[in-house]
Amino acid sequence: MSDTPIPAVGVEEEFHILDLVTRALVPRAGEILEVLPTGRFTSELLKSVVETNSAPTRDLAALRADLVDLRRELAAAAEPLGLGPVAAGTVPIVDPDRLEVSRDPRYLQMTEEYQILAREQVICGAHVHVDVGDRDIAMAVIARVGPWLPLFLALSASSPFWLGADSGYASMRTMVWQRWPTAGVTGRFETAAEYDQLVADLVKSGVISDLGMVYFDIRPSAHLPTVELRVCDACPDVDTVVLIAGLFRGLVSHSVAAIEAGAATALPRAELLRAATWRAARSGLEGDLVEPSGGGAGPVPAEDLLGRLLAEIRPQLEAAGDWELLTELADQAVQRGSAAAAARRAFLRRGLLTDAADLLLARTRAAEPGPPASTPATGPATSDSTALARAERVAPTLLSGYQGRQDFQPDGYDESLDARGLVRPSYRGVLRALERIGPAALDERAATRRATQTAQGMVFRVAGEQESRPLPIDLVPRIVDAADWAMIGTGLVQRVRALEAFLRDVYADGHAVADGIVPAWAVPASPGLRHWGHAVPAGAIRATVSGIDLVRGGDGRWLVLEDNLRIPSGAAYAVAARWLTRAALPELSVRPGILGLDAVPALLHAALVAAAPAHARGRDSHGVPAVAVLTSGPEDSAYFEHQFLAEQMVVPLVEPHELVVGDGAVRYLDPAGGAPRPVDVLYRRIDDDDLFAALGADGGPLGPPLAAALAAETVSLANAPGNGVADDKVVYAHVNRLIPYYLGEQPVLDDVPTYVCGDPEQLDHVLAHLDELVVKPVDGYGGAGVLIGPRAAPHELTAAREQLLAEPRRWIGQEVVALSTHPTWAAESAESADPSAAGAGASRLEPRAVDLRAFVYQGEQMLVAPAAFSRVAPAGSLVVNSSRGGGCKDTWLLRS
Repeated sequence: MSDTPIPAVGVEEEFHILDLVTRALVPRAGEILEVLPTGRFTSELLKSVVETNSAPTRDLAALRADLVDLRRELAAAAEPLGLGPVAAGTVPIVDPDRLEVSRDPRYLQMTEEYQILAREQVICGAHVHVDVGDRDIAMAVIARVGPWLPLFLALSASSPFWLGADSGYASMRTMVWQRWPTAGVTGRFETAAEYDQLVADLVKSGVISDLGMVYFDIRPSAHLPTVELRVCDACPDVDTVVLIAGLFRGLVSHSVAAIEAGAATALPRAELLRAATWRAARSGLEGDLVEPSGGGAGPVPAEDLLGRLLAEIRPQLEAAGDWELLTELADQAVQRGSAAAAARRAFLRRGLLTDAADLLLARTRAAEPGPPASTPATGPATSDSTALARAERVAPTLLSGYQGRQDFQPDGYDESLDARGLVRPSYRGVLRALERIGPAALDERAATRRATQTAQGMVFRVAGEQESRPLPIDLVPRIVDAADWAMIGTGLVQRVRALEAFLRDVYADGHAVADGIVPAWAVPASPGLRHWGHAVPAGAIRATVSGIDLVRGGDGRWLVLEDNLRIPSGAAYAVAARWLTRAALPELSVRPGILGLDAVPALLHAALVAAAPAHARGRDSHGVPAVAVLTSGPEDSAYFEHQFLAEQMVVPLVEPHELVVGDGAVRYLDPAGGAPRPVDVLYRRIDDDDLFAALGADGGPLGPPLAAALAAETVSLANAPGNGVADDKVVYAHVNRLIPYYLGEQPVLDDVPTYVCGDPEQLDHVLAHLDELVVKPVDGYGGAGVLIGPRAAPHELTAAREQLLAEPRRWIGQEVVALSTHPTWAAESAESADPSAAGAGASRLEPRAVDLRAFVYQGEQMLVAPAAFSRVAPAGSLVVNSSRGGGCKDTWLLRS
């Protein structure tokens, strides 16, 4: 290749050879090579691989035509033999016993020296050469280009399978390839002489036998005046190869220009580049990559990096006449997704590896001569990732008309679309995956998921109904970014610490009331105050499990909406939603960086154990106090959760009539008929009044003996009775005063502006603005009794006014928060509003109001559970409570 202002580019592609009947890799490349011309088709280390070499060219259209011709010629030679080529990093079906090494003396020597390392190289790559005549400049180019190599790997990723199994990686080829002693990221070389000395020392050491065994991700070619990109998987889609070749040439040209201009650059350390390469191999194009500057900016969506690269090298692309072509190919690549994701989807449809192999065979053969197929234009090309993020690009079918739906708020906060109507980075991969599945298949999966819920008893009872129904679990997961979740976690722990201190204070000295932090009347008038709360021993944990509800306002800020310290539900549904989503949408299950939920039951159990009395009687052989889940029975609307948590914690599920309370101890009847078994901690899922009025095994009320056992410290109730005084909405209005009072800290999380109607001035404000506010009973939960002023009818406002005047201390008013909206599958919302209408009409994504319930477990330490419960309001409603017809979503909490 000659040195020219527009450098020439060439590509080497490696192809696996498959048997078209079994779709297995076979060592028959030699038979194909016998009928192909020498020079442009060559053998490789294994007899199952053929390599092709394109002619150097300055024209990307000519490069594409040449690559297509080579593929067609290879396929034409292979098919009469019952064989087919596949351009992919790995192939799904491999029998290691059938692999054979080519008889070339060099390859035989490599096999003898490297043993299994050589034999396991069942991988193929695509190598791009770009002309750089000056080798010293080439070394400087290599250093500058290095931070972008993980992006090229992500674009090419096509090897999720390894020896017949899903590896969990987008590029398993990378993990195998990097086992070579001279593969992967290289250090920085100031001159070509320094690099040549390293290579000479490596050969002299005997670790490698020749120059050709330098397998760095990028290197000066051993036999051409070029810089060679070697990090990429082989690509089944020829246009991906053209895109990579064009971008690499543009990046090389950009680097040469910067070097000649004397521009300085700060380069990340090799250790960070190795980590970035691993991330690209794991995530592919669908996930986040590592910030290439090394500046510590954190994960970046792959498509955003692609947009940034296009913007950075735009002058070079325009000079070469490549700008329009490469922006179009980049757009197509993002919409199409990685070949790894496509192969995985093909396998998951029926669980057949042959389906994945057929897809790779078809894509390798599919390239047509001429320019690449274009997609419909949606506006002028831009120099950033904006074009790739447009809703009509990401999910043209599913997001069509989304912003014109009933519940979309132009001035509000949508969790998937930003104010410009662009899909937010964390949602692009999910929405593209759903778009590829398509509406009809999504309907089928939703129906299958509902049937699974019914079969597993995952049901909930809506207020006013006698029969339970499946809790509507939407197909589209919600994503909470790592920075948001970290801030929320800090704020929740702070808030529960203050509420725990308030509970202990209320049932002891009452300092907060005496000091005027809360109104003097607030505690005595609280509907949640119970005399049983005084039976809880001093120092005992009162709020073992707290459920804190948060919403996102129109400006995107997180606000606490409600505290739940009595019997908060939802953790089991959060775990179950994850299981159901994985089953219904396996295409979404491989994203890294999501907090796992498997530990949630164990974390809950540890918190409950920590609540046990000091002298627990029911300790097992390991000294662990005995825990039981206390339920009112199958008629409870959340009975599924009670069963689920008991099973997952491996503790008994008992009902009040099975409790034996006497002689200063609490026991439960042995289902096997033996003697009653002692219990130290009752994780109660029954309201205070119902529990203390319930009848025990002896037919007498449980209240007096249970309170006595509490006071005697022979049993603990989690949560403690009387906690309702702390999640009273009058107290809610003062939590951000309690935090500095008890903790000496400023609140991390804000509340919704709240007016306490027991205060005459605040009552006047509420009455004057009744049609602008939300009115709630101070002890309400589940959405009962809530009036949303802007949506209320005149007679409803009149009735509310009368209630406020009659019992002002029972009510609070709040500013209306424009709840954030989230894409929700229309069939799901129909299900929650009217089960008979599910699936009726055109299925589509529609915006629905959402909130978030997070759980704080207080044991030996206080922690936020990695499970959050996102609740979804029915169409046209702001009430998200499951008991009022709302649904929920799988919630992805991203790791910091």
